Parts: sequence; C-alpha cells; structure tokens
Amino acid sequence: MAQKALFVTIQDIKQKSIVSGNLDPDKIIQFVEVAQDTQIQNYLGGTLYKKLQTLIINNTINDAGNADYKTLLDEYIKPMLIWFTQSTYLPFAAFQVGNGGVYKHRSENSDSITESELNMLINRASETAEFYTRRFMDYMDFNSQLYPEYTTVDTDDMQPDKDVGFHSWYLG
Repeated sequence: MAQKALFVTIQDIKQKSIVSGNLDPDKIIQFVEVAQDTQIQNYLGGTLYKKLQTLIINNTINDAGNADYKTLLDEYIKPMLIWFTQSTYLPFAAFQVGNGGVYKHRSENSDSITESELNMLINRASETAEFYTRRFMDYMDFNSQLYPEYTTVDTDDMQPDKDVGFHSWYLG
C-alpha cells in the first residue's frame, strides 16, 4: 500500500485528549501512525484495516453505501486511536533528538512532572484506550456480519486480535 491514511486527524486528538491545542503536529504525527499500526491494526486485522484505508484514500468513506464503515471509524476506532496515541506519545513528549544529541525540554514557566506522575498519565491513557477497545470488541461481537473483512481474512494478513487481554498491574 503506497499511500497511507490515518484514522484520526491531529485536530481530533487535540480536541479529545490531554494534548495541547498548540502542540506542533510534527511532534505527534508519527505516534499516531505507530499507534494505528501496532494497536488498531491488531484489533481490526489486516483485511478490515486495508478496507478502511482504501475507503479513506479513495474518499468514499462518506458514501451512503459505506455508512457502517463510517460508524465503525467514528464511533469506535477514533476513540481507541486517540487514547492509544497518547499512551504511545507520552513517554517521549519531553524529549527531542537533534544534531547535538538527545535533549529534555524544560519550559521557564512550568514544572516537569515526576516519573510516577508520567507513569500515572500513561496508565490512565492506556486504561481509557482499553475501555474503548472493549467497546469496539463488544460492537464487533454483535455486528461482525456488517464487516465481512473482519471475519474473512487473507492468509497473508494479520488476523484480528479478538481478546482484549491488557497486561496492567494493580498495586494496592
């Protein structure tokens, strides 16, 4: 697939997450793609993932005949991707790699958070991503007949992961 479509816009992320509205899109765009490739494709499977890619690239996702795919994208996939993007981005947010090495950003009028605060944010973003993933899985359990690409997978494509077995720890 030569061209690649992202399932969310930077504006979606800025409006529906902790990410600041003034964040440079170049700082987060690669994390959107990584989260989409590693998390969303995992749950959609390769065939449904490619179907959505094609609908977006061909600008046919909004066609009446694709209403089910549009619903899947807007109501289930976008929320998952927004929160998976945050959990992917947050560990790297304070760092920048430049010609002189790796730098940690420090603002004059703000305090850096502690490692435990960062871990708490990552955990919360991951928990929210898990919630939206469970919603997606429940929806697909009852509506998979609307998406033949979800149940009929080519042998060379990723099989959809149908288990939301997140590995989070609870320390009480």
